[in-house]
Amino acid sequence: MNLLLQAVTQNTPVNYFPIALQLVIAVGFIIVMMGATHLLGPKRRTKDKLVNFESGIPSVGNARQPMGIKYFLVAILFVLFDVEVIFFYPYAVNFRYLGQEGFLAVVMFVSFFLCGFIYIVKKGALDWED
Repeated sequence: MNLLLQAVTQNTPVNYFPIALQLVIAVGFIIVMMGATHLLGPKRRTKDKLVNFESGIPSVGNARQPMGIKYFLVAILFVLFDVEVIFFYPYAVNFRYLGQEGFLAVVMFVSFFLCGFIYIVKKGALDWED
């Protein structure tokens, strides 16, 4: 009995066989389905089908025109500040457990957050008028 229990608790390559089998079956299924759709699917390459489609709006002009950096700057700043705000959630959940040390850490975090925001405002990153 002890030998059987020891064999069950040991990690051997045989224990991973079901996982490997499932992986092989999943990859095989994907390959078969992609091949079947490629072979059995319709192949109508007309001029209308090969034209780029942008949300129902016909394409006008060249897409390689220069674009204002303000759009990208605001997008990056949004992501930056959005991610910083996400860090408030763990504090809100555990504020009683964290106590005064946690509160001081959050105050320091908010002060860094506000310093960054003030820096961005002073640099004029949010001014749309040029």
